[in-house]
Amino acid sequence: MAAKRSSNSRNRKTARRLLFHTAADEDVPATVPTRWLKNVIGLFLVPVAWVLTEALFTSFAGAARDHAFWATEEFWFFTLGALVWTLAFCGSLWARGTPSLLRAYVLGHELTHAIWAFVMGGKIFAFKATRAGGHIETDTHNFWVALTPYFHPLYSILVIELYAMTSLFYDVSAFYPLLFGLLGLTWAFHLSFTLWMIPKGQSDLAMNGYFFSLVLIYVMNLLTLSALLIFAAPEVTFVSFWSEVERHAIAVSDAVLALVEAAIRSFSARRG
Repeated sequence: MAAKRSSNSRNRKTARRLLFHTAADEDVPATVPTRWLKNVIGLFLVPVAWVLTEALFTSFAGAARDHAFWATEEFWFFTLGALVWTLAFCGSLWARGTPSLLRAYVLGHELTHAIWAFVMGGKIFAFKATRAGGHIETDTHNFWVALTPYFHPLYSILVIELYAMTSLFYDVSAFYPLLFGLLGLTWAFHLSFTLWMIPKGQSDLAMNGYFFSLVLIYVMNLLTLSALLIFAAPEVTFVSFWSEVERHAIAVSDAVLALVEAAIRSFSARRG
C-alpha cells in the first residue's frame, strides 16, 4: 500500500506541473479587463454550439441511414484508428497514471501556440516542451493564440498535408483507407489529451475565462468534425450541411423568440 500511495503522489505532482502558458504575463501592459465581454460572446456562442451539434448529428445520421456511410472504409478505418489510440491512452493511464506520448502532445501543444503567434505577426523568444510541461514566450498574445491547441489538431493536419503533398508525385489512392485510419488515431490523440488537460487548471483557459474558452473550444472542435464528415462522406456536401445548419438555426431562433414572447406576456400580465 505504501508503494501505491507513493506512486499516486508522484502522479499528482506530475499533473500539477503540466500547466501550459504562452507568454510572460509580466511583460503585458495593463489594459481594460475584457473577461466580461468574452463571457457575453460565450453566451451568444451557446446557440451556435447547439445548432452545429444538431447539424453534425443529423448529417451523420442521414448519411448512415440513407447511404450506409457506417459501412464504408472511411468510417471503419477512422473508427479503428480512434479506438486503437483510445485503448492505448486509457491503458497507459491505468498502468502508469500518465498517458503515453505525453511529450509528443506537449510539443504539439506549444508548437501550435508558436505557429499562431507567428502567423499573427509575433516573435517567439523562448520555446520549451518537455514531458513535465512547456511554454513559449512571445510578444503577441490573444485568446486565439492561447486556445488554438485545444481545437487545432496539429497532427491530424500534418497527416492530411503529408498525404496531399505525396499525392502530387505518386499515386497514393491505395493508401486512402490508411489516411482515415491515421486521421482517426490523431484525432483521438487530440481529443483525449484535450479532455485530460482541461480539468488541470490550464492558464490558457483561466486568462480568457473558463466559460468563454470552453464554449469556443467546443464550437471549433465541432467545425473540425463537420469538415472531416464532409471530407469523408460524399453524400454530405458543404451545401447540404449548410442547409442543415440553416434548418436548425431557424428552429432555435423560433424557440428563443417564443420564450421571449412568453416572458413579455407574463411580465405584462403581472404589471397589469
